Amino acid sequence: FIEKTKYNKELKKLQKNEFYSQEMEDYIQLYIDIAIEKINEARARSKDAIVFLEQRLDFSPWVPEGFGTGDLVLISDGTIEVVDLKYGKGVPVSAEKNTQMRLYGLGALNQFDMLYDVEKVKTTIMQPRLDSVSTETLPVKELLDWGSAIVKPKAVLAFEGKGEFCAGDHCRFCRAKATCRARAEANLELARYEFQDPPLLSHEEIAEILFKADELRALADDIQAYALDQAHKHGVKFDGWKLVEGRSNRKYTDDEEVIKTLIEKGYREDGLYTKSILGITAMEKFLG
Repeated sequence: FIEKTKYNKELKKLQKNEFYSQEMEDYIQLYIDIAIEKINEARARSKDAIVFLEQRLDFSPWVPEGFGTGDLVLISDGTIEVVDLKYGKGVPVSAEKNTQMRLYGLGALNQFDMLYDVEKVKTTIMQPRLDSVSTETLPVKELLDWGSAIVKPKAVLAFEGKGEFCAGDHCRFCRAKATCRARAEANLELARYEFQDPPLLSHEEIAEILFKADELRALADDIQAYALDQAHKHGVKFDGWKLVEGRSNRKYTDDEEVIKTLIEKGYREDGLYTKSILGITAMEKFLG
């Protein structure tokens, strides 16, 4: 913890940053408030509760070279809790059966189980921009069995470059999502409907297509973005395609300077503006 004066001084520096927004500060404060509640709950259970911030968690006994960072790790009587802040709002993430969080739980056990009598492991995900807090609680034995029976065999194979690729919703977070052959093959199965006979699809087939359509669109967007990046930044050429300059919207570099200059030239100020109602999102922020 830092002194209030120093905190305010550092905050003022951040507020001058081009990426700062009051909205971000408000959401982070929500996370802080809930984190403090959890710390107080842990200290209510144990006067000597341990609190770690940004704690490196080593789960390499199950995943070769595997580690992560626990935003908040709490150790109290019989319980370890690992808390993870996720600031994004595009994809809701639950702590229930969450592989990442269970691995973090294993990492916490690996480092602290020998020092404390741990009976259960709690993993919590906070998404303040979605007003979401979810928690999973597992007995230590169940978590260890999951790590040994499910995780370790697959992780060892993956580390050795073996095993099977498995496409799914998790692909959206993968660095290789734009070039993964397994993901492309899984999604291009939709092409078989082009040759379907009779020409009318059944309700069951339509349902199957609907399930896969979103992922197919996401695959196409990822590949297009990857190809554009490679062509623009690395000079890669793709047969049948060429890089062309896109249309961009013109804008003033300094609106106030434009207005000031035109008024000095004799133009009426009320003729330089247009009025329009705020959009729905902007209106919500304005009204609260």
